[in-house]
Amino acid sequence: MSLMLPAPPAHARSLTEVMPRLWASVGGPEPDFGVQQLPPVASAIAVVVDGLGAANLAARAGHARFLREAMAKRDTALSVFPSTTASALTSLMTGAAPGRHGIVGYRVRVPGTAVLSNQLTGWEKDGLDPATWQRAETLFERASRRGHACFVVSREDYRSSGFTRAAFRGSHFLAAGSFADRLTLALETARAHPGSLTYVYTPDLDALGHRIGWESDAWVAALEQVDAAAREFSRDAAALGIGAVLTADHGMVDVPRHGHVLVVEGDAILDGVAALAGEPRMLHVYAEPGEAEQVAHRWRASEESRSWVLSRAEAISAGILGSVDPEVMPRLGDVLVAARARVAYYDDRLPDKGPQNMVGQHGSLTLDERLVPLIRLGAYATR
Repeated sequence: MSLMLPAPPAHARSLTEVMPRLWASVGGPEPDFGVQQLPPVASAIAVVVDGLGAANLAARAGHARFLREAMAKRDTALSVFPSTTASALTSLMTGAAPGRHGIVGYRVRVPGTAVLSNQLTGWEKDGLDPATWQRAETLFERASRRGHACFVVSREDYRSSGFTRAAFRGSHFLAAGSFADRLTLALETARAHPGSLTYVYTPDLDALGHRIGWESDAWVAALEQVDAAAREFSRDAAALGIGAVLTADHGMVDVPRHGHVLVVEGDAILDGVAALAGEPRMLHVYAEPGEAEQVAHRWRASEESRSWVLSRAEAISAGILGSVDPEVMPRLGDVLVAARARVAYYDDRLPDKGPQNMVGQHGSLTLDERLVPLIRLGAYATR
């Protein structure tokens, strides 16, 4: 079997480098990777636009003129695998790959149980402890110990979620309604706390993309709003000596109905399978005891023409999840199926067919899903 995986552009930085670089620019320790550092600023802000891939932005450049003008050709970062929000945002905030922090997908099996836990919303229901299930220290924890105030500016309904408590430990949570309001609040907070680090988040593009596709008119209209808010924010941040970067957790591909692969009762690829988890473009396939090798064989025979099919050992050896800690290994499927073609996998045995209505998808290894913008704004853009 060939493990010809997509090669990232040579100039793309890793998403795990972003927050350490911001911290260094406000007096934190220098990161231990050899890339050009950001200039010193009064305070630093990371703006995360969920679902805004570099390819998505390039394809709609005429509707985001400010961002495209601010973005040089090399201003990209490579997100993690799986290219899903829970994994990517945790990597952003810890500087660690999923194999270390342990958030290895959208839904994963809790080792030793039959529980398939949603890594964004299932923490409390499934009894996961945010302090231990997410295994890496956050950059906010490290920075706050050294006297840097750290803030998250997001939606009120995320304030006390298990995921927030896991990925953003060490921060103070602030809420505002619209994306523009969050950017304003972030600037006010950064100005009031010199040397601080702030994270600002908007899920609007991702939500629209999932519901009706990133190629829809509504998605484009939302992108125009992001662009207008970013323009005003960058101008005001520069006047205050505050640096900011705008990035994303992943990109998105639209999958048409004819690209749905429905796994139904009686399918040969279900022989020996205990559970399916992950998400439509990146499945964790958990095998019954002693069946992992045969399960991998069946999935390769069926799906290798349109997906990368890797055993757990092959995925770890390929390094696509970073170095995988022994405690994290059992969270991975015995087989990982990452879509290469424009397809999405659905377990049609489940009674809830709602997910099959989603258009925009992500999670796999393609550059459309993993390559994201990394745009300097504010004081970073003027030095």
